[in-house]
Amino acid sequence: MKKLSHKKGKIACAMSGGVDSSAAAALLKKEGYDVIGVTFRMWPKEDCGSSFARACCSLEAVVRARAVAEDLNIPYYVIDLSEDFKKEVIDYFCSEYLKGRTPNPCVICNEKIKFGRLLEKALGLGADAVATGHYAKKGFNKKSGRFLLMEGRDRAKDQSYFLFSLSQEQLKRAIFPLGNFTKEKTRAMAKRLRLKTYNTAASQDICFIRDLDYADYIKEKTGVEFEAGEIVNKDGKVLGRHKGIPFYTIGQRRGLMIAHKEPLYVTGIDIKTNRIVAGPRKEVMKNSLVADRLNWIAIKSISKPVRVMARIRYNHKKAKATVTKIGEGSVRVDFNEPQAAPTPGQAVVFYDKDVVIGGGWIKETGIHKIPSPL
Repeated sequence: MKKLSHKKGKIACAMSGGVDSSAAAALLKKEGYDVIGVTFRMWPKEDCGSSFARACCSLEAVVRARAVAEDLNIPYYVIDLSEDFKKEVIDYFCSEYLKGRTPNPCVICNEKIKFGRLLEKALGLGADAVATGHYAKKGFNKKSGRFLLMEGRDRAKDQSYFLFSLSQEQLKRAIFPLGNFTKEKTRAMAKRLRLKTYNTAASQDICFIRDLDYADYIKEKTGVEFEAGEIVNKDGKVLGRHKGIPFYTIGQRRGLMIAHKEPLYVTGIDIKTNRIVAGPRKEVMKNSLVADRLNWIAIKSISKPVRVMARIRYNHKKAKATVTKIGEGSVRVDFNEPQAAPTPGQAVVFYDKDVVIGGGWIKETGIHKIPSPL
């Protein structure tokens, strides 16, 4: 695959109205690129102005992004992707929770929207690539002919985990201007350049839900009435009642409302019997998992076991593991040490030092392993 040269090319910078994307656009402009700013609208036009202020594409966010584009003297477009966003992100988010799984909409948004539909729109505007404010790096391995995804310099803000599902063609058209920046350096640069967004608050994890009330949001969007059911231990003994499957996720401690001699956690979700399984912390410790829907970046595939550092959620520390192919499109991940609450529906991403080898979606977890007493 021929490496795309972005030198002096036209770049569409996805601008959310925050400091990171604003700084990315400013940096590209400073480096001599022909930059256009684009904001994608997640909600229908009649709803966008009433969305909450910290959400992407709120009226306030669009005003901020437009103001930065004007200060940078770059063209600016607002692109309506509300139908695509609903289909690819919101419907997926609701469906996964109703199935007893915990979704990761940020990964899907990057793959399907930012480097999917938005990239298509940007190419239609004559752009060569899409830039974002992600803290991640991109490279190219001449020997393998593959584009690489790597952790950003700021490990505390690194977002490579959320980008693991990008294809080679998407990475070819991706630019991450802040890969070598820390968050502090980004804010300092934005302030020095007098960008109006230099002190904006960080966006929340799930940008389309006000107050992070997931269950009520799902009920509002789907009209599904949640059925209460039993909370049981691993032996089937009834411990209490739950409010409905979407209110719970693996590893959750709060909200169980069960008096017990030790803290209880959600250790399993049985969608067929409408039961939540709860137990002590040792029962959320898993030494293996199965992942499918794999995407390999640094390599084409695996045929023999591979030693990696694996991350089972965004804010989880990477852990030593062995990845083994167990079928077409599936792998088993065996950890050197038990990991806390790997969760079906979440992504597991594999690293070799700072390089993303690939990743997949957690399908099921292995037996729990009780750690030895300290």
